[in-house]
Amino acid sequence: MNTRLTRALASVTLFLALLGGLAFAGKAITHMLDDGAICVKTDFWANASLGPEGLPVAEGVKATSSTARLCQDSPSTGQRAAELGGALPWLLFAAVAMLLFSRLLDGVVQKGPFTETVARRLSVLGWFVVVGMPVAGLVVGWSHSWLVGSMAPIVGSGPTFAGSMEFVFAGLAAVIMGRIMRQGVRMREDLEGTI
Repeated sequence: MNTRLTRALASVTLFLALLGGLAFAGKAITHMLDDGAICVKTDFWANASLGPEGLPVAEGVKATSSTARLCQDSPSTGQRAAELGGALPWLLFAAVAMLLFSRLLDGVVQKGPFTETVARRLSVLGWFVVVGMPVAGLVVGWSHSWLVGSMAPIVGSGPTFAGSMEFVFAGLAAVIMGRIMRQGVRMREDLEGTI
């Protein structure tokens, strides 16, 4: 096993996790302190034929087309938080996933690939992806829906889901592999105990 390469990969993933965490914190702080307009896109009116009165949007909202880009010049705190909710969950998800992956690689370097520590860390990473991906997608989808609904009350769509579910299957595979590895480690320990 090439421990030098694994150690380098662990360092790179830890650096990416820290970078993602800094991006999360920086975006949250700068965005909440910003007093500029916020914009959101929706395709709710994509097939509509619009009359001369334009799109039915809330007061102070500008809509640019039937595949609308809605912009609010003086957004409320809730609108600003909802716009932030469209980006921050993915940054947080990516940063934590990279941190967990870095810890998994550290376990491989320190204790070897087929150990209880690595199996446990693989399972933790898998469960984080299985649960975190849908939660982040729901938060992003709900934030987007709420923001569009606050700017165009007639839309009033319920919460939606943003993202793809392929990562959930990868997370389930990691959980299963972690359980298989854990059983393998126990069998090896039992075999070493009998010899």
